[in-house]
Formats: sequence, C-alpha cells, structure tokens
Amino acid sequence: MKKNPGIIGTKLGMTQLFADDGNVLRCTVIESDLVVVSKRTLEKDGYDALIVGLGERKDKHTNKPLAGQYKKLGQTPRRTLRELRCSAEHAATFEVGQKVALDQVFEVGQFVDVQGTTRGRGFTGVMRRWNFKGSKSSTHGTHEYMRHGGSIGTNMTPGRTLPGLKMAGQYGNETVTVQNLKIARIVPEQALLILEGGVPGSRNSVVTVHGANKKKRAGRPLKK
Repeated sequence: MKKNPGIIGTKLGMTQLFADDGNVLRCTVIESDLVVVSKRTLEKDGYDALIVGLGERKDKHTNKPLAGQYKKLGQTPRRTLRELRCSAEHAATFEVGQKVALDQVFEVGQFVDVQGTTRGRGFTGVMRRWNFKGSKSSTHGTHEYMRHGGSIGTNMTPGRTLPGLKMAGQYGNETVTVQNLKIARIVPEQALLILEGGVPGSRNSVVTVHGANKKKRAGRPLKK
C-alpha cells in the first residue's frame, strides 16, 4: 500500500521544455486543482488517509444521497473522488475544505510514480498487441499468413494450448504505473505539475501521482 504523499490530476497533454544544458525535455502536463473533502483517521477508520475531490459536479448530476453527504461535510459536489493513503503527520497538515497546493506535496527534481488507465485499442492482432515480427516468407505456397501468430502448441505433449499464450485480443484499457518520473517544473498558481516523460492515459484522463517507492529524492540512489 502506497503511503507516500500524492495527488490526483487531469492529464492535459504533452509539451517540451529546454533544460539548462540546452537539451529538450519531453514532458507531460498534469493539472491538479484538488480540495480536501474529508479525512480518514486511525482511531475511527483504522488507517490515515485524505479524501480529495477534483473538478466541479453539477447539482442536477448528483443524486440525493451523495448530495446529502457533501452537504453534511460542508462541501460542494466534486466530479472525481479518490482516497489517498498517507501518514498521520501528512494528513494533519491539511484541513477539510482546504485546497492542496502542489508545492506542499512535491518539489522540483523529486521522482514520482504515475498511475493511469491506458487508451483502449479494441480487438487487435498479435503484431500490434505483442509486437510480433510477422511472417516474411512468401514462398512454398504461403499466402494470407503475413500477420498471423504462428504455431500455438504441440500435437502429443501436452496436447493442448498452454494458458497465457500471446494471441490476438483486447488491447489497452488497463491500469498501468510508470515509475521514477522526474518533476521538471511546478506552477502552483495555475495548479500545473510538469513531469519528464510520458504518462499512461488519454488526454483529459484522471491520473494518480505518488512519491516514488524506489527513489525518494533527486540525487539519492535506489533503495537496496
């Protein structure tokens, strides 16, 4: 269970920045205008966490039980709700209804892990799904076999197709985590987090950003 401080945000797209040495950095821009909706405490719930909300939800799109919960908390309805596990010390730095400033959670040069849902590509063949090379032979009567997967098993032993074989099927639309992305820039006044590298998910999708599990701060070695 990840307990490193983190946020949720909307992936706006990709851009590029120029580093101090002149190199071009390909970066992903994440917008995170978060509000603390509620808290979990060790005494009451058995663990510590922040319940954060992202984006506004119209009243006509909010059912009565959910609207009643927001009213009881004194909050306006939010489009996306997530529970972020954290330490009691980190949760104590925020109050219910407070906006989460990005520079309170992260710092430039820190490494983070980003989790998102990849773009769904539907039913695809083995060449696109698993990067198969495909058949190059066009001799000896071979035809209509250029993008096929080839043999899928043996005859006598074991006499069946083994489970987990790479075949055509549903591709994408799965949860993926990219580890150890470096924070290139933080723009707190616009609630923007700029990361070096690519992030899973389509444009305007919701992603989760946590402090890296394998790297803590910039310049520090990997955990042994």
